[in-house]
Amino acid sequence: MNDNSYIYVLVALLPLAAGMVVFQVNPYHALLLRGVLGAIAALVYTILGAGDVGLTEALMGTLLAITLYAVTVRSSLVLRLGVIEEGTEGDAIPNDKTAGHFKQLIDDIRTVFQKRHMRLELVPYASAQALQRALMEKEVHAACSPEDQLEHSGEAQLYNTAIRVRRVYDIMQTELSSPGTTLTYVNTPDAEDKH
Repeated sequence: MNDNSYIYVLVALLPLAAGMVVFQVNPYHALLLRGVLGAIAALVYTILGAGDVGLTEALMGTLLAITLYAVTVRSSLVLRLGVIEEGTEGDAIPNDKTAGHFKQLIDDIRTVFQKRHMRLELVPYASAQALQRALMEKEVHAACSPEDQLEHSGEAQLYNTAIRVRRVYDIMQTELSSPGTTLTYVNTPDAEDKH
């Protein structure tokens, strides 16, 4: 009885690891814990005499699942922000003053979404028309473009950020403190509406 006590410890680790996976906020840490859970389960199955089930858990339940989850998490936690390329017609960044405002705006947006473990990917476009088309065709989640120098309460609004994802708009509306942009929600047509 005494020499089998390690089995009880391993079995007790299963619900502990599962609970840690469920309550993990960071998706990358959850992936790591899911791998630990699968390894513990495979070890328990093997020790209890079900080596075939342990091998299946190790290969399918751990390696394959973790790989698929990692690809999904990596691709779904990206905010694609369309911008106009510097040096093209319409110059998105015409001078040093607005270049600093643009960099600060991008840093502020990046900070807001890093709290949610998301990456910000800048997607450059050659013109404002191409950027607007990309937003409507759902190539990007949001589009940040220069706007006319309008005076709002004494400070120039340098950029307009049009957002097509309601949740992203709500997050930016409440958490983005940058005065360098105005936020606009854009309702894009569904793909089936085009036919």
